[in-house]
This record gives sequence, structure tokens and C-alpha cells, in this order.
Amino acid sequence: MSLAPRLDIRQSQSLVMTPQLQQAIKLLTLSNLEIEAFIAEEVEKNPLLDAGAVREVATPERTEREAPAGADELVAGTAPTEDRGLDLDYATESHQQDSVADGGTGPDGGLSLNGSSSGASLGGEDGPDWDALADDAPNLAEHLEAQASLVLSGVERTIATHLIDQLDEAGYLTVSLEEIADRLGVAVERVESVLAVVQSFDPTGVGARDLAECLALQAREADRYDPCMAQLIANLDLLARGDLARLKRICGVDDEDMADMIRELRGYDPKPGCRYGGESVQAVVPDLFVTRTKAGWGIELNTATLPRVLVNRRYYQELRHGPQDKGSKAWLADCLASANWLMKALDQRQRTIIRVATEIVKQQEAFFLHGVTHLRPLTLARVAEAIGMHESTVSRVTSNKYLSCARGLFELKFFFTSGIAAADGGDAVSAEAVKSAIKTLIANEGAKILSDDTLVELLQAKGFDIARRTVAKYRESMGIGSSVQRRRARTLNG
Repeated sequence: MSLAPRLDIRQSQSLVMTPQLQQAIKLLTLSNLEIEAFIAEEVEKNPLLDAGAVREVATPERTEREAPAGADELVAGTAPTEDRGLDLDYATESHQQDSVADGGTGPDGGLSLNGSSSGASLGGEDGPDWDALADDAPNLAEHLEAQASLVLSGVERTIATHLIDQLDEAGYLTVSLEEIADRLGVAVERVESVLAVVQSFDPTGVGARDLAECLALQAREADRYDPCMAQLIANLDLLARGDLARLKRICGVDDEDMADMIRELRGYDPKPGCRYGGESVQAVVPDLFVTRTKAGWGIELNTATLPRVLVNRRYYQELRHGPQDKGSKAWLADCLASANWLMKALDQRQRTIIRVATEIVKQQEAFFLHGVTHLRPLTLARVAEAIGMHESTVSRVTSNKYLSCARGLFELKFFFTSGIAAADGGDAVSAEAVKSAIKTLIANEGAKILSDDTLVELLQAKGFDIARRTVAKYRESMGIGSSVQRRRARTLNG
């Protein structure tokens, strides 16, 4: 074998992800509100993009000249070099067709199951100012600091500030008094004295070191902390187990007094700090609307939350004919290419979302007509095969997207569930339908608490072939306790 150097020529294929293609893939996974933030960043970087303007209505000639390239053109290499198909399987480097433009949809990308188009353009009316709904209320630390500034000063104020900093979001003190005293170089008794002041602040129960102390502080505030209540709070473990007979002996009360004490205890807040601060609750805004019409089902994008953006070609012409060097010309060409690609990517994103949503409604029509008990098992692969896309594309489209219909607001992922075999050998049923049946049975169980074995029998009578461990798993996922826990809770409720 020769060891001399030589020159070989080899031919190979590889998938190259351009920055534009990476951007288009990212757009698929974003919700409408996230798209708005993304567009705002692009407008800041690209002077040829205008946001907040009404979208141009393309003429037939311009539509023919500037129509988005289909996936077949992109794969074949006849499309512009900056265009690439959005529907790519990067694991197998296979190209799938997913261009809705090839399917003869309306110019705005809207679809309905009867073949008619729905409004899904980039334009739309101004949506509500969601930022105006943000809660400006002070957080727990600020609320407590304001109270401390009124009653404490000097070293005590410093100790109080340190104690407040050590509270968790529920309002509990997370470190020992000895550790705080050692940090600040003061006596433990002084720290304990300041803690007593902090525990007198609103909300009542804040600054407690455990649940028992938190409840005791609230009982004292309500003037209900007598010896019997003190014994009850000191034996919360017995209350959790439902051992009322032993609790009555320890507290020295009868049934009526015990029931009254338990009702009083339930009125207290075990996490008083949660009333303040934390992240503000963001309302979920639907990305799609599904409505039933005389002709079928109408699927429409929520245009109120879609950004309105276009390419300012007049400004481009002004810059193009102005004095500029070679570098400026190259920069201006890059800006135009980037703006055009973004417009195409946004349009194809909308068409892809509408197409996936249309297929979901077709597959789950029984749910939209009759409810969750008629939800069918559905997989991403099944939808992908039906619409000629790759499974990864469908997964991206259904991420962070919400659908609004007459039955409520649902994440698109909600419609993809595993299947449970039917007891009679018929079609499989959705796991969500089984969960709904379990929840209904437990809600209507009456005086007799249903065990998991009994639930299995009742579900099999309804046609669900399900094992006991599956019932337990579904029950726990819905936050429903076991039969023992439910029986204990009913006993405590009296």
C-alpha cells in the first residue's frame, strides 16, 4: 500500500440550514403574541420593514410574480437561493411538501372544512392592550418593608429587613434565628423580638416558621387561640389522618366543638404570602377561532394579535437611487432580501397553521359537537400523513398555540392523546375521554366511596378496557385522591 500523498474528489450531499431557514423554523413554534415581539425586533434591525401599516393588497400580476415558492420548487433549486422549505426532517435529511399555496387556498391563507376561505391575513384590527392589564401591586417584601418602616428604626429595622429577605413566597421564614443572629452579630433574643413584630404585620401568619405557627398566629388574631385550639394545632398530623376520636380526647371537646374548631381552622390561610407578589397572571390569548357555520366548520387565525408588517418599497427606491458606495449597496440588498423572506415566512406560517388546525377539526369533529367524551385518539404522525407534512412540522405548529371554540379554550396539543382499547373490540377511545369518565364517576359517587377496582368495573361497563393501575394513574394526574383519602376528607367535612 502506497503511503504517498494524493488528491481525491468525492461527492456527497448535506443539508445546509441558512439563517433565513432557521428563522422560518423558529416562527412556526411561536404563538401570535410571541410573533409580535419577534417582529418588533426585526423592525428595529431592518429599516425596510414597517410595522403597524395596513398590508398591501397584491394585484394578480404581482401575485403571480411574487407568490411564495412551494416546497417542490425549493427542493428542486428553482426558487431563490434564500428560500428553503419549512417542512424538513433534520434527523433523516428528507424533504416533504407542505406548501399550502399548491393546494389552491385563498389569497389570505384562510381555510374552512367546506373549502371556503377565512380571514387569516397579516393585517387586522388593533388588539387589546394586554400590557395595560398587568398588576402593579407590591410584592410581599415591599408590602412588609412598608409596614416595618412605620414601626421600626435603627438596628431593629435592619434585622427586620434581613428577616423579610429570608421569607419564601408563601411567607415562611426559611432560616433559623440563630443563623440570622450570627450573620448580623446580635443576640438571638433581639432577633426573636423583631420577628414577633414582623409576625404582627399584614397578612396575618407571615413570618411563621412552620404551618402550626402560621395557623396559631391567625387563631390569635381571630381571638380563637384557646387551649383546645392550641392542642388541635399542635396535633395537625392526627387531623391529616382523620383520627378525630383521638383528637377529641386530647382537646377535651365533644363532636360539636371539634367540628366547629375544624371549620375555624379551614378558614385560615396556610400560605399567606401568596396573596402578594409573584408573577402576574397572563391571560391566554387564542391563536385560532373555530366556529360552526351552515356550510361546515370555519377556522380563522386571530388577526387581532397578528402583527401588521410590510416592506417599504418606496423607501427602498429612495435609498437605492441615492448616493452610496459598494458596501452600502450590499447592505441595502441584504435588508431587502431579509424583509422579503420574513414576509414569505410569515405568510407560509399562517397557511401551515390553518392547514394543521383544519385537519385537527376534521379528526376531532365529534369533540366539537358532543364534548370531551367523544375525543378520539390522535397522533402527530396521523395528522402529518393526512396533510402531506412531516411529523416534526406538525409538532412545531401545535406548540404554544391555543384554539378557541364554543366548548372553551384548548391548547392544540390537547387534541393529541393516546388511545384506550374498547371493551367490545370497537374503536379505541381517547385517554382524555377516560379521564373525563373517571372524574364524572367520582363526582357522582354519593355516600359510597368508589375504590379503583369499582371504577374499573364501571368503566368496563361503559366500554373502556382499562387496568386498575391506569385508573390510579389517571386519577392522580387529575389531582383526585384515593378512596381512603376521599373518605377521610368527607369525614372531616362532616
